[in-house]
Amino acid sequence: MGGTCVIRGCVPKKLLVYASHIHHEIEDAAGFGWTIPSATFDWPTLIANKDQEITRLEAAYASNVEKAGARIVKTRAVFEDAHTLRLGTGETVRSKVVLVATGGAPNHGDAIPGIEHVISSNEVFHLQALPRRILIQGGGYIALEFACIFAGFGSDVTVVYRGDNVLRGFDEDVRAHVRSEMEKEGITILTGCVVDRVGKHGKEFTSHLSNGSSVASDQVMFAIGRHPNVANLGLEKAGVAVNPANGGIAVDGFSRTSVPNIYAIGDVTHRINLTPVAIREGHALRRYGVRQAAGSGRSCRHPDRGILPARGWYRRTDGKRRRARNSATSISTRRVSSR
Repeated sequence: MGGTCVIRGCVPKKLLVYASHIHHEIEDAAGFGWTIPSATFDWPTLIANKDQEITRLEAAYASNVEKAGARIVKTRAVFEDAHTLRLGTGETVRSKVVLVATGGAPNHGDAIPGIEHVISSNEVFHLQALPRRILIQGGGYIALEFACIFAGFGSDVTVVYRGDNVLRGFDEDVRAHVRSEMEKEGITILTGCVVDRVGKHGKEFTSHLSNGSSVASDQVMFAIGRHPNVANLGLEKAGVAVNPANGGIAVDGFSRTSVPNIYAIGDVTHRINLTPVAIREGHALRRYGVRQAAGSGRSCRHPDRGILPARGWYRRTDGKRRRARNSATSISTRRVSSR
């Protein structure tokens, strides 16, 4: 238990980030008077210790859920109707209110020859050996974080991205600075191209790019996006609609689906796929939203996701920088009548 963040996301990634920074600290130590013997790094030890910490955290999450009075059933659940779910054990469970929080999963994009050789941000945490060379396709923060992690461990890293520069949607100054600093660390960044096919030769892989070049590596990783986990949940039997624009479960401002007693929060709705957002959606639902389905008749507050910093800078399309107005600095507290 714990979802993507705890099991195969933020938490294990941070452990790898910390580990990859150690060699920089060892290098800096000499300037502070420390003499440190030649250090060695062991990948299997790091992964084993990471697994031990994740196991501890998962146990803590499960314990908290059980202390709250909930029953945990580790199996698949599929809707039979709006109030009934059939478990993988064969048992059926009925509930007045149902919450769907199945999260998301890595998306490899269109199928290409050799896609079976490609790993994602799931499998990367369980590699048996540190790759001497790795190619990572993607230009978002997940791809770039892992590029920096492996470079920190001494791997030869190549990043392939279809756009003209990494971190699409971020400030242009940030994009340029991040790319420059990554390249200073020895990371090769190839933009304006994609991986067309991946070949395997023994333990080595060759990624053939759309620009006609090829890159040899020991691992190939795609981090080009994620998709919501909506498949095989029986949503159609329950009458739950999927948003055609993003593939996630369609919800209103109260995280309520097209079926009044069924709610959905987190990455499965494919709105703002960040752990703090999912946590707050859960808090808001517990505090306000479920009251409507439970028939309390009370009014509730509409969660406001449009909160902006009090001050900041933004760059216009003409390249000029302007100071953001201090106009949206607090949560909306307008009253909304329950339906």
